[in-house]
Amino acid sequence: MDRTIGILGAMAQEIDEVKALLQNKTVVTMGNREFVVGKINGIACVVAFSKWGKVAATITATLMVQEFGVTDLFFIGTAGALADGLKVGDIVISKRLVQHDLDARPMISRFELPLLNRIYVDSDPVLTELAGKAVTNLLERGVEKMVGEQAVKDFNLAPKLVYGDIASGDQFINSDEKREEILGFLPGIQCVEMEGAAVAQVCLEFGVPFTVIRTISDTADHNARIDFNKFIVEVANAYSRAIISELMRLL
Repeated sequence: MDRTIGILGAMAQEIDEVKALLQNKTVVTMGNREFVVGKINGIACVVAFSKWGKVAATITATLMVQEFGVTDLFFIGTAGALADGLKVGDIVISKRLVQHDLDARPMISRFELPLLNRIYVDSDPVLTELAGKAVTNLLERGVEKMVGEQAVKDFNLAPKLVYGDIASGDQFINSDEKREEILGFLPGIQCVEMEGAAVAQVCLEFGVPFTVIRTISDTADHNARIDFNKFIVEVANAYSRAIISELMRLL
């Protein structure tokens, strides 16, 4: 079976450079979303901005699967660190995803997905390993080759790769109190964002292999302060292009 790779970006600016990789591209507008269709390294790809939040990302992922027939899905974007030791510029690849704001007690356990009898959704091990190999290759070549020496200096980048659990919720986490609350109930979480677990549920229910790749942009509390827009344009966007380009080379 021929592959069609779905690539979702958590922010529009994070996939500008990924779209530039596409050859023979066309743009399809559907559901108030733009899907850019083309090929990267000869492999059919569909690239789209997920839009923010779980519901919006669910719609985008579902359209990718049902209307464009994606056979594999990579979600790439930024996240806030929860685990100690993670720094801005580090890369987290998902092992499992969970919705930290899902609570249907007393009917079912906290965080449990209704009717699915599970709390976590596992990433596809083959795609996760592939993503890890791509990131490892890039880090071995040097982060400055991805983003340039100035960005490395501006953001004090010395990135490492981490595999772990990612939590999603319709909340922007920017306080110590909320960070500690999430870690209190879900102590293994590496980072937090607003879409990945919803996309994971879509992929689970449609039987589409997926993995999530997140770049740490902040520490999900009130202590870290960077120029977020500058980080997205100069670091996250460049990471996305490099990671997807390497992934397509390895497929």
